[in-house]
Amino acid sequence: MRLRINQIAVRLAYDEGDVFKAVCRKLRCEKEQLDHLEIIRRSMDARKKDREPRYILSLEIDYLGRPLTLQSGQVEKAPCPGPSRNFPPIGNVEHPPVVVGAGPAGLMAALTLAEAGFKPLLIERGAETGDRGEQVEAFWKKGVLNTESNVLFGEGGAGLFSDGKLTARSKDRARIRRFFETLVACGASPDILIDAAPHIGSDDLTRIIPAIRNRIWELGGACAFNSKLENIQVEEGVLRGVVVSGKEIRTDACFLATGHSARDIYSMLAERQVALEAKPLAVGVRLEIPQQRIDTAQYGRWAKLPALGSASFRLTRKEEGTARRCYSFCMCPGGLVISCASSEGLLTTNGMSFSARDKPFGNAAFLVPVDFADYTAIDRNENPVLAGIEFQKHMERAAFEAGGSDYGLPATRLIDFLEGKIGALPAERSCSRAVPALLQNILPEFISTTLQSAIPNMLRELNDVKLEEATLYAAETRSSAPARILRGPTGESSTVKGLYPCGEGSGYAGGIVSSALDGMKAAEQFIFTD
Repeated sequence: MRLRINQIAVRLAYDEGDVFKAVCRKLRCEKEQLDHLEIIRRSMDARKKDREPRYILSLEIDYLGRPLTLQSGQVEKAPCPGPSRNFPPIGNVEHPPVVVGAGPAGLMAALTLAEAGFKPLLIERGAETGDRGEQVEAFWKKGVLNTESNVLFGEGGAGLFSDGKLTARSKDRARIRRFFETLVACGASPDILIDAAPHIGSDDLTRIIPAIRNRIWELGGACAFNSKLENIQVEEGVLRGVVVSGKEIRTDACFLATGHSARDIYSMLAERQVALEAKPLAVGVRLEIPQQRIDTAQYGRWAKLPALGSASFRLTRKEEGTARRCYSFCMCPGGLVISCASSEGLLTTNGMSFSARDKPFGNAAFLVPVDFADYTAIDRNENPVLAGIEFQKHMERAAFEAGGSDYGLPATRLIDFLEGKIGALPAERSCSRAVPALLQNILPEFISTTLQSAIPNMLRELNDVKLEEATLYAAETRSSAPARILRGPTGESSTVKGLYPCGEGSGYAGGIVSSALDGMKAAEQFIFTD
């Protein structure tokens, strides 16, 4: 009998023998009655500060002993494997499908199409990973911005320079598994297949992303970098082609995976009468504190155990009085705060980390929800559907000017922010090109007052964190898409047949995993309905 067993506790430095012993205790059997052990999931339990943290495992194993009394959620029959994915045969394809954007959604859409026998053309406005890395370094060190290839645009998408968190709320376990197996086959650690909170650092992503692209090539696909989508060609509500860097390309299927920062794409789609709708946002600041404080707050006296690594946190604060709800987002343990830009004179911020997560500081965004009514406070002449973009731009322009107009990040110590003044920045911080600034001049008043009220209370949940050690960087404006490209049950645009919006830019996904799954699903909808 194949069993699924949950809640197996083992020490941090466990080996296979430890797992077998724990299973034998659970089932009251001998090791000889067990075979083919496979760990399915692994999470860390550090809730009790008076006990050394441990791993909690879920596993499957063949059991050959006496009949057992099964317990739901503890010991139960292992689920049968799902059906394998078999693609239908394809006929002659006059015009190959085009995928626009080489972030997680675009890469996985193109790979899925290639695996099904199509020969997709993958279009990316930015450079391939190697060249893009050099351009980003020039931006961070000298403020030299390439508006087409930068922290937000290029192979790997915005996620290339991030913490590489592979978390998702999706219950689509089959696609998640295929995505993770693709990452492992392209060089990621096999641990991501079992860890409850897997991540891939930016240093590893710079190897993995080109390997995915190479798989697309090997299967007959093609990639064109430094190639910008400028227009789509539509006849009577049906896609007939795209215009890329001045060249017309005939196609009946375009997978639009351009990300949430391709604002020119939203404008182009609006002009072409593609159905869009405004979407709520969340904006705020990026907060940085010493990683050792986070570790001690989360792990107590066990914080220095090498097996634990850098600790994370997730904090929330309910609406209180005039202060809105506030929550932490995209926490980067042992990481760096970075500046980001894709347009001249507009600046935002984000966090990233390498695979070791061993830098002295941890950072996270602290965000406040923005309602549609808040957009009306910004003077604009744009399509109302794109009002969220204007709301973002207003803050990003102010951040650029406050940072010295050379893409330095405006920053302040938390205690100065709370008092509404400008003071000297701490000498030790992750972002060297930071400029002292009054963040209240960048953020809308309701954002500033909410953050002033919420952040101190939120940080109190991390008992060892000191307010005077926290640094804020502004502004965090691009946590999600500012608009949604409406699509129907087939995954196509509700107004243009053959146009498949997917990934973060579509407004239906968020984060690396969610975007990758959305790209895979869009490709499969095309394949199985073509």
